[in-house]
Amino acid sequence: MWAYILRRFLNMIPLLLGVSLLSFIMIHLAPGDFLTQARLNPDISQETLQVMEARFGLDKPLPEQYFRWLWGMLHLDFGLSFSYKMPVFQVIGTRVLNTLILSVTAMIISWGVAIPIGIHAATHRYSWSDKLLTVFAFLGLSIPNFFLALLLLYVIVAAHLPLPVGGMTSIDFDYMSFGEKVVDLLKHLLVPALVLGTAGIAGLMRQMRGNLLDVLRMDYVTTARAKGLAERIVIYKHAVRNAINPLVTIFGFWIAGLLSGAALTENVVAWPGLGQLILQALMAKDVYLVMGAIMMGSVLLVAGNLLADILLAVVDPRIRYS
Repeated sequence: MWAYILRRFLNMIPLLLGVSLLSFIMIHLAPGDFLTQARLNPDISQETLQVMEARFGLDKPLPEQYFRWLWGMLHLDFGLSFSYKMPVFQVIGTRVLNTLILSVTAMIISWGVAIPIGIHAATHRYSWSDKLLTVFAFLGLSIPNFFLALLLLYVIVAAHLPLPVGGMTSIDFDYMSFGEKVVDLLKHLLVPALVLGTAGIAGLMRQMRGNLLDVLRMDYVTTARAKGLAERIVIYKHAVRNAINPLVTIFGFWIAGLLSGAALTENVVAWPGLGQLILQALMAKDVYLVMGAIMMGSVLLVAGNLLADILLAVVDPRIRYS
């Protein structure tokens, strides 16, 4: 297992280098750069533009810009954000916690609800509850997150519900007690977490239902029932343990989406997270800020897949990596 993990870490190096190169090329395929708008402003002199180009490194050829950024990244220096005039790592660090709070809450809601109802749907196949959950799942998969967020905000405003419709905290948050701060944060978290969690519940529930139905048809489940084991033991001790294996792999991809999977929702509900920051950086062509976010997401994706493989070996003794 340790040799397998070491090989995976070594394979990460060329993979991340390839991701960084392709991302850098794709960002620069779009016309213009961060100073395009400034060049159109007649009040900004040519000398000022030249100073700004030199400061941001935009006066260098693209290959030199990339290799200078890559050398800095190897030393954990992701460059300077053009928009914020701050190191990229520092800018991202101010938003990471906000996005993690939202994404982890949505993930807990999704997995905590989807697994039980997926098991219920599989064990009550074609019942009225299974049909109702199936309709719910298709609705959850069909409605875009941003539209569901707008719909919930409209309901809150129209029904005059005592819930905030945007942001992460209230204006007087700094003057609240600790308990009041927690309640205020949870109120602001409710809408975006429900939006992201609902979309996750729909897909995971259908996946769990399908996997469990396949396992329940296998011979060893029939044998366990023939031996007189209680149905609860057959389902939860034998069938669910094998049916949940594919979901462990999906869990690795969910880890990769912790920092980037809430971008549109964050913009709709004005949640000050990393997704909102990245979209703004893309619009402004803040190259190094976008590259820093892409590399963080790539590392999480690779690490999430590795963690999923390790968890598979833990939950399924049949799986070993040599």
